[in-house]
Amino acid sequence: MEAAFRFTPEHPTSLLYEKHGDDYKLIGVMYTAPKRLGEDQLDERVPLSVAQWHEHVNFCAPPPDHRKDMLAPHPQFGLKGSIFTQEACDASGGTFHPVIFNWMVHVYPFEKDQASIWSVNRQHGDGD
Repeated sequence: MEAAFRFTPEHPTSLLYEKHGDDYKLIGVMYTAPKRLGEDQLDERVPLSVAQWHEHVNFCAPPPDHRKDMLAPHPQFGLKGSIFTQEACDASGGTFHPVIFNWMVHVYPFEKDQASIWSVNRQHGDGD
């Protein structure tokens, strides 16, 4: 809730973990900002010259009986899904959301260089 009103670097919205066997390893943090904020306000929180704030757009949520499908190697639904239009989502029985969640930026402070600390590929899940 705090992120909706002010930015406090010591209070990230989420902690980011990677699964390592049966354990999880803390790899970073995520900060969020309300959808209503513009570029100038996002830049005040974490400079746009350093990091890329992003939103998840064109999200097709699966019908209840297909939720596990989002974890499949090549899912149709969800953040990594292949469905990204209202028409295709409707045809598959999903629920389309033009924008889901708020603005977000991921930080990987344990990395060695600036490009890795603010990795755009990793924050979008493309660094796997």
